[in-house]
Amino acid sequence: MTGSANPARGEARVADTVLRPTFAALVAAEDELGPLFALVERAASGQLRLVEIATLFWHCRIDTDLDRDAFNQRLVEQGLAKATPALKIILGQILAGQ
Repeated sequence: MTGSANPARGEARVADTVLRPTFAALVAAEDELGPLFALVERAASGQLRLVEIATLFWHCRIDTDLDRDAFNQRLVEQGLAKATPALKIILGQILAGQ
């Protein structure tokens, strides 16, 4: 488990993991998911899939002690309702930059 998220850095917390949407993290997510603006558009229209959320979060995490399956399991156990605030923060950072 990592520490607290720092909102001044655009960080969020989900599944006991701090997410930091760095340039490198977003490039890695985009490489796997396709254009991030399209991802934001899908989110705005309610068409974002669980795999897309998990992938975006995976690439933004700063806790590297978990493997991907363990991280995804934590995310599912926590539930999507609790992941929504973190998703909103990360998507906001994609649009606004830092």
